[in-house]
Amino acid sequence: MQGCYLDYNATSPMPQAVVEAMLPYFAEKAGNPASVHGAGRAARDGLEQARRQIAAMVGVHFSQVIFTSGGTEANNLALLGLVPQGDKPGHLIISAIEHPSVLRVAEALEARGITVSRISPDSQGVVQAEKVAAEITSETFLVSIMAVNNETGVVQPLSDIADLCAERQVAFHSDAIQWMGRRPLDMEQIPVKLLSLSGHKFGGPKGVGALVVDRALAPHPQLLGGGQERGRRSGTENLAGIVGMGAAAQWASDHMDEEQSRLAALRNQLEQQVLQALPQTVVIGQGADRLANTSLMGFPGLDGETLVMNLDLAGFAVSSGSACSSGRTEASHVLRAMGVDDSVARGAIRFSLGWQTREADIERLGHNVVQTIRRLQAMAGVG
Repeated sequence: MQGCYLDYNATSPMPQAVVEAMLPYFAEKAGNPASVHGAGRAARDGLEQARRQIAAMVGVHFSQVIFTSGGTEANNLALLGLVPQGDKPGHLIISAIEHPSVLRVAEALEARGITVSRISPDSQGVVQAEKVAAEITSETFLVSIMAVNNETGVVQPLSDIADLCAERQVAFHSDAIQWMGRRPLDMEQIPVKLLSLSGHKFGGPKGVGALVVDRALAPHPQLLGGGQERGRRSGTENLAGIVGMGAAAQWASDHMDEEQSRLAALRNQLEQQVLQALPQTVVIGQGADRLANTSLMGFPGLDGETLVMNLDLAGFAVSSGSACSSGRTEASHVLRAMGVDDSVARGAIRFSLGWQTREADIERLGHNVVQTIRRLQAMAGVG
């Protein structure tokens, strides 16, 4: 990418190994995986190899992986697929900081008569397991809490929530889209029953994702047709994309430990550089467990979109929050739920590092952030 790309939580550039793995499936191996002839079998081999690579990443049998068009579809399938059928009452528990692909589905289910409980996080952005436990009733059919928040990078107590749901015999779904490729996760050790993944967040192509489902569950299909994915998600599979997602899973797993240690050091360096020069800066979620690559900083009295545009002109690609809501002027729903002061929330910038980020990039970024903030503060009469 041109300039200095620091928006990996929005999407990750693909490593060359991923690109090379995909190329044959645009031409010589471009058959339909459902076909029985040689070209179809070659395509199906690539599809099933990728399924095994994804399964290995999360410690499950390959048959538990359902390929989708991305994380949004995976979240939709998880929530809509478990809704009680007929006139049975239903109760869904989510957090107030979920991705819109969970929040909007919850709203739609509410309109259909499903009761929805929305749990607020604490001031650090953590959804406490005790709050989840307090909301579970005999009618609860699903708890859906994200593994990591995409804006703050704050890691949720996944194991604690999964354990309490298992104890109460309630299915637990987690949007693990930001988690994968950054931390290990073994679904045999942590009893998450449904897990949403998105390929482009960990170095794969856009337009492909997966829902990993416990073998005891059978979500109702939301796309009907040719019966692909063992009847769980109809539609010809995005073969090249799926192969790329599998290759990215392998690449991310191979580099995970080394990369996360390196990125944590760079993230800490950036925060120290900015805080030393601009002590009024708020590092949001700093007191919680966070992803090594993510820093959400709030600059009181300034506008986040203005900061993004100024840093873009200086050659740095960053975000004022979730990519799915960037461009809006209101404060992030995540920061509102955390109780972050509106002045800080409106001036929040997310820096998310990745495999191409180098120390020289962070040094230049820190300098440019400080200079840009001081200039904008002088213009706005704040600081």
